[in-house]
Amino acid sequence: MALRGGLPTESGAVGVEGPRLVEEALRSASPVRAVLFSESGERHHARLAPYLDRREVSIPILRTTDRLFEGIADTEQPQGVAALVIPRSFSFDDISRSPSSTAAPLIVVLAGVQDPGNVGTILRTASAFGATAAVASPSGQSGTANPFAPKSLRASAGAALHLPLLTGMALPILLAQFRATGIQSLASSSHASAENDRPLLAPWEVDWRQPVALLIGNEGAGLPEEIERSADARIRIPMSSSVESLNAAAAAAVLFYEAARQRSSAA
Repeated sequence: MALRGGLPTESGAVGVEGPRLVEEALRSASPVRAVLFSESGERHHARLAPYLDRREVSIPILRTTDRLFEGIADTEQPQGVAALVIPRSFSFDDISRSPSSTAAPLIVVLAGVQDPGNVGTILRTASAFGATAAVASPSGQSGTANPFAPKSLRASAGAALHLPLLTGMALPILLAQFRATGIQSLASSSHASAENDRPLLAPWEVDWRQPVALLIGNEGAGLPEEIERSADARIRIPMSSSVESLNAAAAAAVLFYEAARQRSSAA
């Protein structure tokens, strides 16, 4: 059920499938409840052996037939290895803390991003460019896709298991918490600036070396208007007039690249 339905088990475990994702799960700090090999999947055992054969870790190894594995797998051509993993839980204090004395918090907030592929890609991109944490939050009538659903996990290439991730906190509360802890909230916007609005900042006009939380909204509707107004600043990627907006994951990549460029030059 965890593999096919993408829903956590009663113990909170989620299904991870494929040698690469199982390896990422074993490398992460998330507890692994069991690893399952099919007959043909045994060929991946040697790759995972350094993680499975550690004396200090006792992970149950289960085996089944190729036919049964294909029946429970979420992918069309399963590779015969899967795991049950319990994602770590984090509080706001955890994600707002500086990970080191030199790096300020850089947080990505997924606010109503509904496509699991976009959710995973944004987490992978943010992690690649130095994000320190992530938040998956509902936005208006739009919930954010489960970061631990099979498609999200595959798109994140395991980043969802490594990046500190807070789920479920409402956006107004989240913004208030950011303000109280000195983290600047940036609302990504695809709308032109109206006469009475605050100006839209270009990516290079933001000081990404300071504590920053970047809000990415729903693929079609973007961020709710009241959230854009409540954020500390609004940011928009300058584009050709013939293009209305970028895909949510593509926009995140552009913005986090600029963040990484500034933060690396300051290091």
